[in-house]
Amino acid sequence: MNKKVAIIMGSSSDAPVMNPAKELLASLDIPYEYMVVSAHRSPDWMYEFAASIEERNIGIVIAGAGGAAHLPGMMAALTTVPVIGVPINSSNSISGIDSLLSIVQMPNDVPVATVAVNGSHNAAILAAQILAVGSPEIEKKLKQRKADNREKVERQNQSIQ
Repeated sequence: MNKKVAIIMGSSSDAPVMNPAKELLASLDIPYEYMVVSAHRSPDWMYEFAASIEERNIGIVIAGAGGAAHLPGMMAALTTVPVIGVPINSSNSISGIDSLLSIVQMPNDVPVATVAVNGSHNAAILAAQILAVGSPEIEKKLKQRKADNREKVERQNQSIQ
């Protein structure tokens, strides 16, 4: 059975930013969990969630967070699965730059792969690419997506001639 991707966020207000990750994984038939896990408002739940990752068959965590953005770093500290951080331009954020800097400035031995501010789509692509290392089915779908993108560019070039 393929591993699942956990898409987690600090607040339900982050859902509009994180929805593209859910939609992309669904389009690739990659199983996922989607939920709020707040490092600040529910630290016990965050620890419980991290402790249950193996039994939940989760292979990658995509963690969105605004402001101080502790969620991705804490997930990376508490688990051995790859964590992809999505900095969010939230109501308590400075255009998402504070979140971006918080997520990329992890100490040694606690890496968090990081995508652009509000970049959950690319976080899902990266998660799929990581899972594709052990899944020919996912690899095939990603190769088709790349081919579709090339064809789209060719059509765009034809349309501007």
